[in-house]
Amino acid sequence: MLARAVLVAVLALALLPAGAMAAQVGTADSRYGTILVDGRGHTLYAVTKDGRGPSRCYGSCAKAWPPFYASGAPTAIGGAGGSYLGTTRRRGGRRQVTYRGRPLYFYVGEHAAGQILCQNVFEFGGYWRILRANGALITSG
Repeated sequence: MLARAVLVAVLALALLPAGAMAAQVGTADSRYGTILVDGRGHTLYAVTKDGRGPSRCYGSCAKAWPPFYASGAPTAIGGAGGSYLGTTRRRGGRRQVTYRGRPLYFYVGEHAAGQILCQNVFEFGGYWRILRANGALITSG
């Protein structure tokens, strides 16, 4: 009975979109120093166009830069600051993880933990930048 319950839980997690459940924000070492990552080690980005407000990335922008979704309250792991975490409601009602008020995103071309392919790139009206554990955007790169 317990084995079946575990199998059902594992299958349920496998069917969820990335970042949709148990949204975790942590830190990892990179060529830019310590940066924010999700619980799988995938790089998180913010865009200067959003500032510390709601997301302005929809349509083709959100296809290239998928929002980091959460079904509940996000949690901090590693060196991330739990008091900096929050969510913002997107059009359609889904919750996007924020860090110090900045909505967080992934880059669609990054498929492995530790990849950083679009640091400080200007697209969709703003610069896409990785973040330090204190929430500061990294401008080099």
